[in-house]
Amino acid sequence: MDWHLLGLSFITVFLSELGDKSQLAAIALSSRGQSQKAIFFGTAGALLLTSLLGALAGGAVAELLPTRILKAIAAVGFAILAARLLFFNNEESAESE
Repeated sequence: MDWHLLGLSFITVFLSELGDKSQLAAIALSSRGQSQKAIFFGTAGALLLTSLLGALAGGAVAELLPTRILKAIAAVGFAILAARLLFFNNEESAESE
């Protein structure tokens, strides 16, 4: 095992996830809780479990559907999100004002 690559990957992901909502929840809980270690290990375990479940679900979907169909589904999904942001976001902000 390449320990340098493992450490570099860990540090990169760790730094990119610092602003995540789970980190903010952990900070909020630790300010009220008695045991900061329990809160840290609980949130770290939850993050690991959700990552594991996401990887397992992604692997299962990749086994069922061909790569070309998965890419098409992702492209259509991103196009729908882009269209909603471009065309429908302005109407909601105008109504709230």
